[in-house]
Amino acid sequence: MSNAIWLALGLVLVFEGLGPLFAPKGWREMVGQLAQQDDNTLRRIGGCLVVAGCTIAYMMYRNL
Repeated sequence: MSNAIWLALGLVLVFEGLGPLFAPKGWREMVGQLAQQDDNTLRRIGGCLVVAGCTIAYMMYRNL
């Protein structure tokens, strides 16, 4: 893998870890609420996150 992929993976892990590190109770409640959502709602949330991530990656790639 290229260095950019490893850098991106590292940044994702950092940002994913910030929630449980600084607000474990709130993070646990959020995960509990997500677990109660139906499949279609979770798919919509996931789809929005994928579109947002692709948009940001495309914008950053264009600026290289």
